[in-house]
Amino acid sequence: MADPTRAIALPDEVAVVNVGLSLFADAVRDQAASVENVDWRIPADGRLDLVGDLERLYGPRAAGIDKANSEAVRRLDESVALLVGIGPAESLVPGLPDRTLLHCGPAVEWADVCDPLRRSMRAATVAEGWAGSVEEADLILSDGAVTLRPAYQHDTVMPMASAIGPSAPVFAVDNRDGGTRAFAPINQGPGETAWFGRDTPAAIARLEFLRAVAGPMLSSILESSGPIDIFALAAQGVQIGDDVHMRTQGTTNLLIRNLLPQIADLPAPGRVELAHYLSGNHLFFLNLAMAAAKAAAMWAEQVEGSSIVTMMCRNGTSYGIRLAGSDEVFTSAAPAVEEAMYYPDFGPETSAPDIGDSAILELVGLGGAAAAGSPAVAGFLPGGMADAVRMTDRMASICVARSTRFKLPTSNYRGTPVGVDVRRVVDLDTTPKVTTGILHASSGVGQIGAGVATAPAGCFRAAVRALAADPSTSSDRAT
Repeated sequence: MADPTRAIALPDEVAVVNVGLSLFADAVRDQAASVENVDWRIPADGRLDLVGDLERLYGPRAAGIDKANSEAVRRLDESVALLVGIGPAESLVPGLPDRTLLHCGPAVEWADVCDPLRRSMRAATVAEGWAGSVEEADLILSDGAVTLRPAYQHDTVMPMASAIGPSAPVFAVDNRDGGTRAFAPINQGPGETAWFGRDTPAAIARLEFLRAVAGPMLSSILESSGPIDIFALAAQGVQIGDDVHMRTQGTTNLLIRNLLPQIADLPAPGRVELAHYLSGNHLFFLNLAMAAAKAAAMWAEQVEGSSIVTMMCRNGTSYGIRLAGSDEVFTSAAPAVEEAMYYPDFGPETSAPDIGDSAILELVGLGGAAAAGSPAVAGFLPGGMADAVRMTDRMASICVARSTRFKLPTSNYRGTPVGVDVRRVVDLDTTPKVTTGILHASSGVGQIGAGVATAPAGCFRAAVRALAADPSTSSDRAT
């Protein structure tokens, strides 16, 4: 029996291990005491059905899924994506029907199309010659005289509120190891352009310029230069501060520098106009990077039984994802862009929801995955570089590997996270962060800011449920 009169000796130093809420660890740390915080949380946000699904996916089926994931990530990481062609969509994109517009994001009916994408569709309809005015374009689109199809159904990716018709020029990017080919339209540039949700005469004129001048001249440049390794340029871009999503200035400049001899050798008519377009378009490389990522993802999609996410796309109304080895698309409502900086006189109340297919870049180690190396991205975050590092760390927590080619100088040249595992997303209740632009919700003024969007959890949870129940399921499912 203990002696009640005996004094209890307390230790001079205490080391604390805190599990869960970091506030307790912060309180100990504020007192200059040693503390180790364990970032533990309830799996799957405490949803028992999802916990059961995760038990199956991490338990009896884990070995098979992990093996499939290793191969899917290898394909995402090692694909060599080459720009091999530039021409009209109708001549390059397979299976493109007449009088059809390809649009960003999941499938959507005209009645549900958000305002910026409606304007882009109207501009594309006029540029195709199917309508003489945006008012007439609105009528034939609402009547269903023009077919709307999600671009992913034709191996194509579309940035922001993009919609293109058959005559629009596109890039063709080959992943020769995987035998896959992906497409993306030529970037329209900043300002008064349709991909920013504008249907003005200037926006329509830009579409016509790309078809009549830029497309043919860029095709001539490519014929002279030969195939261009897109990921090799992107890797250099990451080294100089691009995330190759929100910011592509450095990589665009590298590309244009490499092509200067071919640009200078162009015939005089249109050459100066093309030069003005290229010099003023800091986002020119964005669409090329997206097509390269799509070509890599298409190869990864051929791996059966994987939990790796190979598609994330948004149309301003819905947000869709797909897993390797499956045709099933899981959708949730498109989220707002919550971490943002706005132009004067604009704010969250005027913003359209997240939009565009460019989120595919986050799946190959770019965008939010590369935020820790991009001061430009950090400038949009309240905590600056510290928040940018946290964004990349967040991506690392839900990815299964590190890129062997995209290296962050600010992180000891460590590779960016690659291979988003839907199991980890649901287990940690942590969805990908996507760097993106922001469009006005209704006025048609175009871009009003930029920031970071958080993917909605619903579509990832639905993907886990389907994978746990029957990984060979192949039908579209909405949450």
